[in-house]
Amino acid sequence: MKAKAQPKPELVNAALAKKKGPVSKFIAHSYRHFNAAALLDAAKGYETHLKAGGKMLVTIAGAMSTAELGISLAEMIRQDKIHAIVCTGANLEEDIFNLVAHDYYERVPHYRHLTAEDEQELVERHMNRVTDTCIPEMEAMRRIEKVVLEEWIKADRAGEHYFPHEFMYKILRGGKLKRSYQIDPKNSWMLAACEKNLPIIVPGWEDATLGNMYAAAVIRGDVKNVHTVRTGIEYMTWLAQYYTKTSKLLKNGEGSIGFFQIGGGIAGDFPICVVPMLHQDLERTGVPLWGYFAQISDSTTSYGSYSGAVPNEKITWGKLAATTPKFIVESDATIVAPLIFAWVLGQ
Repeated sequence: MKAKAQPKPELVNAALAKKKGPVSKFIAHSYRHFNAAALLDAAKGYETHLKAGGKMLVTIAGAMSTAELGISLAEMIRQDKIHAIVCTGANLEEDIFNLVAHDYYERVPHYRHLTAEDEQELVERHMNRVTDTCIPEMEAMRRIEKVVLEEWIKADRAGEHYFPHEFMYKILRGGKLKRSYQIDPKNSWMLAACEKNLPIIVPGWEDATLGNMYAAAVIRGDVKNVHTVRTGIEYMTWLAQYYTKTSKLLKNGEGSIGFFQIGGGIAGDFPICVVPMLHQDLERTGVPLWGYFAQISDSTTSYGSYSGAVPNEKITWGKLAATTPKFIVESDATIVAPLIFAWVLGQ
């Protein structure tokens, strides 16, 4: 039987990008195969999901805030392309570190060639290295510690309890840091999230710099009640309520909640588990599965790897359906995520 000619993907993509900006047009023309094509497929799927009335939860692992993902992420938040964020404690705080201490950051492009002695010199200068970027401890971490410690103590003495992101919102709204801004505020995703009062879930916050500082504050006795900062299980119970309520509202409009995962680890594994928990442990079987899934990861599939697991494995855990649109881009998120966001934003 003679093969039937199919519509050329590049022509279909060009038509989709016709009313978009130059970045999207470039992607439509040039990204035709392999991970490049997967990137475009994930971007088109994201856009389709939103157009159908869906909401999108984005998870952020790695050091994406230090990579200044806020340049593109903040605009996604402002334009209502993201409706909730799950991130590590590092990403929550490092966007604010960059906001107030950017001028003191140092880039180390030759980081692969640093000796142990070079690294020792950096630590003696209080420069904490994240791959090719050094975060200045005194200008970033200690400056934020002073401001947030005041909020922890204030809440503790008042018998109040807040999530880590709520404390960050408090200090941003309080204006104490405003005079210290060293980047254009529009490039801070935390500022954009704060302005929208965006839901943020921060699993494993305890292992971040501010989490360590909070533990020290409890040990010193500055904070009397360790539960002044709400964490893990309370975040999961909040997420369960959010997912149940939001999916019920969307069901009436035939939309669903999508899952866009940057990297792997706890930022991705924690929130995606809310669906099987709702189904299996709370027996809320009417709650729908995630309606879209995409992951950007350079983790390869190997024995027991969650970050490198193909999306179909999640079907067996009751997280995704066989029919859920699924995409995986095996590449560097610092390159891929801004391009997908550019497509969704029509840039």
